[in-house]
Amino acid sequence: MSAHVTPYARVALVTCAELPQLDDDEVVPIAPLAERGVAAEPVVWNDRGVDWDRYDLAVIRSTWDYIDHHPEFLAWAETVPRLANPADVVRWNTDKTYLRDLAATGARVVPTTWLEPESTVTLPTSGVYVVKPSISCGSRDTGRYDMADGQQRALAAGLATRLLSEGRTVMVQPYLEAVDTAGETAVLFFGGHYSHAIRKGAMLEGPAGDVELYKEERIAARTATDSELHVAQQVLAAVPGGAERLLYARVDLIPDADGHPTLLELELTEPSLFLRYDEGAPERFADAVVAYLKR
Repeated sequence: MSAHVTPYARVALVTCAELPQLDDDEVVPIAPLAERGVAAEPVVWNDRGVDWDRYDLAVIRSTWDYIDHHPEFLAWAETVPRLANPADVVRWNTDKTYLRDLAATGARVVPTTWLEPESTVTLPTSGVYVVKPSISCGSRDTGRYDMADGQQRALAAGLATRLLSEGRTVMVQPYLEAVDTAGETAVLFFGGHYSHAIRKGAMLEGPAGDVELYKEERIAARTATDSELHVAQQVLAAVPGGAERLLYARVDLIPDADGHPTLLELELTEPSLFLRYDEGAPERFADAVVAYLKR
């Protein structure tokens, strides 16, 4: 057992009003944290009755409604005395335009065309592409379109037009077909150290549809390859302010046409950590929280 935090530490596991008791994966670390002297409890981020000064650390977990309240969420993050991950990381990471920053460092990122609110909607005329907003989670307002199919291309243009009219930045990315066979690899890091990985099955089967909070995922345990770990570590090294400030990180990778691991998303705000898919993951996460508290 790890050394106890003395005398006690209180940690808020931050969630949303739709999941006031967290989802099944997020409650897993509560017991190992208690064994280490840390009392952890779910707290809704926009509950105005919460005194955040009561907690030694607030750890963002299932705040999956933030895309509907993005400015409010960022303002809230700035008010929390001690937040993991830090508020400036949250601001940077909750808008997927961070991919432009990472690509500029030489990181291998899925090629992306960016449409700003004042843009004219111009889409490819062939190939399969994903269209989505830059501020999104849980596959909301996200679809897969065969641009050679006139009907699907029209649907893609309709989605992009609607998002732009709402003042949102739109992303157009080639669909990496390896996700249909190899799947997506999510590589998890706690306290800067590799913990475990999972395989996520393909989620986008066609045009965008209705998604309430998040889209269900098909998950299985997986061991990250050396090349996936290398790319993941390169990506983390490019995080503004340094990756050593991060309590947790999830790097989502898909092979490109040549089989090279390519960054789809870097999840530093409210990623599922898939703690139930690796025997020692809850304990490693608890140890990382204890180490973070001792900084």
